[in-house]
Amino acid sequence: MAKVEIAPLRPWDDFFPGSERFGKPDVRDLAKWNNRVVSNLLYYQTNYLAMAIVVFLLVGLTNPFGMMLGGIVVTLVFMGSVWAAENKAMIKSLKRQNPTLFVFVVMLASYFLMSLFGGVMVFIFGISFPILLIFAHASLRLRNMKNKLENKIEGAGLKKSPMGIILEALGQQEESINKIQDFLENEMMKKLKE
Repeated sequence: MAKVEIAPLRPWDDFFPGSERFGKPDVRDLAKWNNRVVSNLLYYQTNYLAMAIVVFLLVGLTNPFGMMLGGIVVTLVFMGSVWAAENKAMIKSLKRQNPTLFVFVVMLASYFLMSLFGGVMVFIFGISFPILLIFAHASLRLRNMKNKLENKIEGAGLKKSPMGIILEALGQQEESINKIQDFLENEMMKKLKE
């Protein structure tokens, strides 16, 4: 297993180059859209983290207790959902068949718990807004060759990153890893037959 490496902070002109490197995703081809989002999440993960920290800090300065509570609730709900997906067959099946729905349910559960504590606005601006910004950028940013190469290395298991671990926990990389594993197994079988 490869050790976890932090991805480098991509230059601003690569992260936000101009309108020619952004494009509307094809909403009719969800697999292609999902691939674009996952690829960008892996490639720009440090930029996304920096952007989320800036928004998180801005909101946190206005309501520190609400932000702390929101962060704890979302973390606990996420950890609980990952545990449940690993230990409960029905939830594991839902996560594998509908990963987007699974993430939506986790966010909805977080929202519901935050509403019980009265911190909905802090949750929306401090946690959901950075996620929305990240998702919008990852959906609209067209991939480049460096992006594709980095993702192939990550998918093959030669390199691990924090975002790769999170996406794997959400079931977003299982399919590509299984395809690579099947390909490698087929190639090995061919070599053994020769």
